[in-house]
Amino acid sequence: MTAPMAPVELTEIQIADPRVGEVLVRVHYCGLCHSDLSFINGHMPAPGPVVLGHEAAGIVEEVGPGVTSVSPGDKVILTPLPNCGHCYFCLRQQPTLCSVYGSSLMTALLPDGTSPLSRDGQLVYRGLGTGAFAEYTIMPEVGVVKVDEDVPLDIACVLGCAVQTGVGAVLNTAKVEEGATVLVMGAGGIGLAVTQGARIAGASTIVVSDPVEERREAALRFGATHVVDPSTQDVQGYCLGLTGVGMDYCFESAGVAALIELGVNCNRPGGTTVCVGAPPLDQGISFPMATLFAVSEKKLLGCLLGSSNTQREVPRLLGLWKAGRLDLEAMVTQQRPLAELDLAVEDMRAGRGLRTVLAV
Repeated sequence: MTAPMAPVELTEIQIADPRVGEVLVRVHYCGLCHSDLSFINGHMPAPGPVVLGHEAAGIVEEVGPGVTSVSPGDKVILTPLPNCGHCYFCLRQQPTLCSVYGSSLMTALLPDGTSPLSRDGQLVYRGLGTGAFAEYTIMPEVGVVKVDEDVPLDIACVLGCAVQTGVGAVLNTAKVEEGATVLVMGAGGIGLAVTQGARIAGASTIVVSDPVEERREAALRFGATHVVDPSTQDVQGYCLGLTGVGMDYCFESAGVAALIELGVNCNRPGGTTVCVGAPPLDQGISFPMATLFAVSEKKLLGCLLGSSNTQREVPRLLGLWKAGRLDLEAMVTQQRPLAELDLAVEDMRAGRGLRTVLAV
């Protein structure tokens, strides 16, 4: 575990003009994600000084030479994981592992090792490949997705991470089939997006486990068929009693490594556990009886941004929203000005609300 970052502060920085293939976006809204909190708390390493924020939406202010897919004035959703479309991984339909843009998530730099941000001549990093807790940010053209003029950006910004990750984990990573049984561990923004994804996939049984009553109640509204309080109930015993064999799919959505092990134990033979959350780097997992894991043919899958190609995923999710099958409005339980980022962070630490969107 790394040391916590310095306290969050608002300050003036400089931003360069967009270069070839780049877009300057005027950020309007940015959701606070658990990944941002992980960097603030020191659970994940981050260079500094850094502008965090990656679940964002805004309006194109200016485009660099060669940009053709968007123009000034267009509404766009930003993505922390663009993909080039032609590297080894993109050609194998693994866009979140893109060789060109994938490293930017951790280096907080553009693929060429530079940052468009600076303060008094000192480099400022663009956190999680986006740097959207700011009035403006520079993105590669493939890092923005144009949306229709009637799409409300204060709601649609959650597509940038939480909804894309959660729904994608179900539809893209696990490929949950109709009639399957699902356990979701953690009912924050990501977990409730997983819950919606399971409902959209046609899962017959959706169990959501979370110690916060408010979030368990929300899970029922988003599509859960059963809820469990892990602080007072035996989740594994509950799932076994419900299905007789265990769950087809288990999703760790809280960023707690121990829940990955719980998911594997809750799986039926042949079942699948998906690691959706991002546990601190000092947390690991172990399987004392590796042979039992092997002979029961259970599967453990990693998941990054819902294994999504954002250029395709955002339009699909917006289509589901317009059809009334995906609830975006209820995902956002509070909106604050950017100046109240520290208060939003405290809300997340305390488990208050589902998603806070910051108006920039």
